Formats: sequence, structure tokens, C-alpha cells
Amino acid sequence: MIVQSFIKGFHQPGVLFDVMLHFGTLVAVLFFFRKEVYDILKALLPGSLRGSGSDDLISARRKMALLIVVGTGITGVTGFLFEQDIHNLFTSVDVVAAMLIITGLLLYLSDRKGGGDKKDKNLGFVDAVIIGMAQACALIPGISRSGATITFGIFRGLTGETAARFSFLLSIPAIIGAAVFESRYFGSATTDEMRVYVIGMIVAAVTGFFTLKLLFFIVKRRKLSIFAYYCWIVGISTLLMRTI
Repeated sequence: MIVQSFIKGFHQPGVLFDVMLHFGTLVAVLFFFRKEVYDILKALLPGSLRGSGSDDLISARRKMALLIVVGTGITGVTGFLFEQDIHNLFTSVDVVAAMLIITGLLLYLSDRKGGGDKKDKNLGFVDAVIIGMAQACALIPGISRSGATITFGIFRGLTGETAARFSFLLSIPAIIGAAVFESRYFGSATTDEMRVYVIGMIVAAVTGFFTLKLLFFIVKRRKLSIFAYYCWIVGISTLLMRTI
């Protein structure tokens, strides 16, 4: 949004362009977590189609699927109820800048707390609800979806890697839902605009994959404050430029 504000004449129907960029990162997430996604989907199949596998492992994967549904449901209901309000926020660069500063604060505080010792098998219903609420808050532009969900996972005592993995698995149905919801605007975009949107989606997919590798490298070393400084610099600089 900040970059878009400097592009003269930029417009988009709804938030179609933003959602298509997110869809690009979804492709990266699906490729990066292809084994986890495959295992979860396989666990949901009937026994005759699922093949071999321990009952405990199948149960754990089904539980993960349920927790993803819970977190996604909270985000979906929030997005549906406040759709127009959220769209209106996408016209304010000042809101984005301010929310970036808040995102930076969350990331900084998560580093101060440090990761807990809860792993995938310890994830519970309350964890899914709270992380789902954090994802719902990220519908506000400038609140990082991954940043908010990872930090609240850490606040709940998850290890950094567990929080990051659940965060991105949670993003899959959320982004698919947003893409379906915004697809009604496809007819409002011109052929030239759609060509640009698709290019943006492809670039987002490629950069998203390498960013995921970088993120997990940083999460393992509990250095999320690196992103906090970035958010603060961009947020404060944008607010200062808006006042000049």
C-alpha cells in the first residue's frame, strides 16, 4: 500500500491486486510445506484410502486440521462482518504506517519473551482461538499476518518453529478464502491490469519461497527483532514523509 501510494493513478477493484499477491505467496507456502499439507490431507481420508500409519500420528494430524479450521473460522467471520470497514482501511497509508509500528512492537516483545517449549502435539483449542484472533487483526493493513500469528504463538509458549509452522499452515485456507471472496472483482479489471496482477503474483511466489527460508533461519535463532526494526523504520519514515 505504501508503494502503491507513490504510483500515480494506481487503483484496484476491491483489494483484488493485494489478494493476488497473497495468492502468490500461498503457492510458495504450499510448496514449502508440501509434506505437512500432504500428511494432514491424507490423515483426513478414510482408512481404506489412507494406507498405513500409526493411530497416534493420524490423530495428531487430524487435530492439527481441526485447529486450523478453528483459527480460520475466526478470521473468516471477522472478514465477512467487517468487509467494508476493512476495504476502507486500504485507502489510508497513515493507518498502514501506524500498524507497522505496532507490528514492530509485537515482534520486539516476542524476542524479549523467547520461545517456549510447546510443540505441535501440545497445540490446543485456546492456542488456535488466540492465534486465529491475531490473524483476524491482520486484516487491518500494516499488521503483519505472519508477524502477529507467530508472536502470539510465542506468547502462548510455543517454540518459534512451531509458531511459524502453524502460522503458515493457518494462512492456506485464509488466503484461499480471501481469493475466492475477491474473485467477484475479476470482471472489473482490464486485460492489461490482469496481466500486471499475474506478474505480481508470480514475483510474490518466487520471493515468498526464499523469504520463508530466511524467516525460519531467523526464527531458529530467535532474532525476530530484526523485522521489528524494519517495521519501525518503514512506518516512521512513511509518517514523516506524509507530513512533509
